Amino acid sequence: MRWFPKGYGGQRRDPEQVKREGWHEQGVLAVSADDGRLTWPERELVRQLGEKLYGPRPSAKEARHG
Repeated sequence: MRWFPKGYGGQRRDPEQVKREGWHEQGVLAVSADDGRLTWPERELVRQLGEKLYGPRPSAKEARHG
């Protein structure tokens, strides 16, 4: 059997599992502003935090280049 470093080979982890492990192990939170599990005030808080840290998202009307 060949040994692979963590993240290489083997089975691919579910994206939700990656997010959960990131939170538990690193304190990193990855959440979509459109996550249906959140209430409207929670989604709005996520949007506001994202804009504060990274700036506004391009609107759907704007063309994406690159």
